[in-house]
Amino acid sequence: MPRVGWLKPVSDRRLSDLVSVGVLMRTFPPVLVDEVIAGCNRTEQRSRSLPARVMAYFAVGMALHSEGSYEDVLGLLTDGLAWSDPDVGLVKLPSKSAIFQARERLGAEPVKALFARVARPLATAATPAAFLAGRRLVAIDGTTLDVADTVVNTGFFGRPGVNKGEQAAFPQARVVALAECASHVMFDAVIGAYTTGENTLARELIDRLQPGMLLLADRGFCGFPLWKRAVATGADLLWRAMANMKPRHLENLDDGSWLAELRPSGNAGRHGEPLVIRVIEYQIDDGRADDETYRLFTTILDPDEASAVDLAVAYGQRWEIESAFDELKTHQRGLRAVLRSKSPQLVLQEIWGHLCCHYAIRALMWEAADHAKVDPDRVSFVAALRIARRSISAARDFSPSGN
Repeated sequence: MPRVGWLKPVSDRRLSDLVSVGVLMRTFPPVLVDEVIAGCNRTEQRSRSLPARVMAYFAVGMALHSEGSYEDVLGLLTDGLAWSDPDVGLVKLPSKSAIFQARERLGAEPVKALFARVARPLATAATPAAFLAGRRLVAIDGTTLDVADTVVNTGFFGRPGVNKGEQAAFPQARVVALAECASHVMFDAVIGAYTTGENTLARELIDRLQPGMLLLADRGFCGFPLWKRAVATGADLLWRAMANMKPRHLENLDDGSWLAELRPSGNAGRHGEPLVIRVIEYQIDDGRADDETYRLFTTILDPDEASAVDLAVAYGQRWEIESAFDELKTHQRGLRAVLRSKSPQLVLQEIWGHLCCHYAIRALMWEAADHAKVDPDRVSFVAALRIARRSISAARDFSPSGN
């Protein structure tokens, strides 16, 4: 219910249409948004019709309402913000050009910082399949997003090549992220050009790993330099190995796995200090003729902590980050949709807005699952996205601020 003395904003929109603003403000409260904006030196020196706080929410709102026009998204957000936070006040809807200029003033850095301040793993010790041997299961992977076909975007991001020397229809941005497997929340990310490889972008994420995590990664990330870098953080690793990696056998273990030495390739391997790893090899019998052998490397050396079977099963959780990317790209952004921003800084702002939005929805789902005491995997992302977007006619007396 509104606090005493509050007046409902003068608008032809129903309060039920403003619930989505509450979802965003619940995850990104105005006080935090203001702190982030001040930390990025984006606080206005004079009063503006589109203040930085409104535009920070707008960046996330564009992701939540990805098919809406600038005017539609801003109209929804400003009404909702005025109801939830009287300090915002009513905003007279400006032109599309004015909204564009306000987005440029904000830039990408505050939205990136907002994600960094809020996004975190959510699972607890009671969450099913969230931990193995006391370590939180997290995964790293990358994806690409089509961006608007402009000269500046092409120059900044680059675009993939196709057959016969031709190029793809759109430039692409590359995103590499860390996700918690149990909750599907992406809690850290790096955005770069398509021309920058996944492993290069991954270095920054790897450096932010923490002890108590068990990082799952596909074979594309598995090389000595990145492995050594990740080991230095104190996190544990469970990575699928590339076929050309040949660690030196040291000792067979009772569960069928074996210890080995991993060295860098080439001349560096002759003089560099080796790393001791544990190797697990297995095949999946799913009725198909494919008899591919999976080879995993891990830093968990003691089978009494985690058996080979436990580790093979845990590695299957790596696909949860693929599911998180699919949620963002297929359902939130829209299947085969192209990001609307026509300049690199606004593309970055838009992608960080999508990451913030995905986190907000996943946090809402987590809270619902925790309240109902069910596995988070039983809660539908598509259903949660619809709830966040749609009007709820029964919610006329609900204030998105929760007061």
